[in-house]
Amino acid sequence: MQEAHAYLGPRRPVESAPAAERVAFFRESARIYAAVAEIDRFHHHEALYWATRERGHAQAAQAQLDRGQGVTPDAHHA
Repeated sequence: MQEAHAYLGPRRPVESAPAAERVAFFRESARIYAAVAEIDRFHHHEALYWATRERGHAQAAQAQLDRGQGVTPDAHHA
């Protein structure tokens, strides 16, 4: 779990990054946490939480993109 956080943390785009960049990051992040949930049974539930959380961020960024608001940050996803 710590390795996933350490890998993803510095790669996380800033809130003002284009929505397409945020969508791509959060989808990849969700995939990584889902994989961790399958591999690291001790952190299974925590990793599932993070995967779900990151999927939600990806969906929110995708909705912005779909509305044509590709560079408008969504403050509650900080």
